[in-house]
Amino acid sequence: MDPRIELLKADITTLKVNAIVNAANQGLLGGGGVDGAIHRAAGPGLLEECRKMGGCATGDCKATKGYLLPARWVFHAVGPVWEGGGRGEDGLLASCYRKALDLAGQMSLQTIAFPAISCGVYHFPIPRACAIAWKEIQKGLSRNPQLEKVILACFEDEVYEAYRRLARP
Repeated sequence: MDPRIELLKADITTLKVNAIVNAANQGLLGGGGVDGAIHRAAGPGLLEECRKMGGCATGDCKATKGYLLPARWVFHAVGPVWEGGGRGEDGLLASCYRKALDLAGQMSLQTIAFPAISCGVYHFPIPRACAIAWKEIQKGLSRNPQLEKVILACFEDEVYEAYRRLARP
């Protein structure tokens, strides 16, 4: 496994990194799962900034300040809802990771943490989502050599195990 990738069983809102990625919805106004947890931990400033952003398209990513979080930035990536795999879900999910990693590169960040985008209420199959994320993170590290650490923050055991299988040589 690339030493710059770290697999953690963790609550992403507690991580001291330059940026955490939020598995956001298109409105960017909070929701359930990791999205709600990030909004609660960041405080009302995050919601206020998100209200001014005009939402975000599926597959895209927008940055806000981290407010009360240990992370300086929150990258809001809107993953696809799983609809069986025939509606471009794989490409849209890959785009979330690619755009977040490239945004980190453009901002000269060294550390970023990802949740399992689209694996909660959007029902993307976990092994498939993790394989897409893994591939995009490998490519993103090649494109953005200043990135020193990419953390995969796994809240669920199933996500952690899926990444652990991918990390084995």
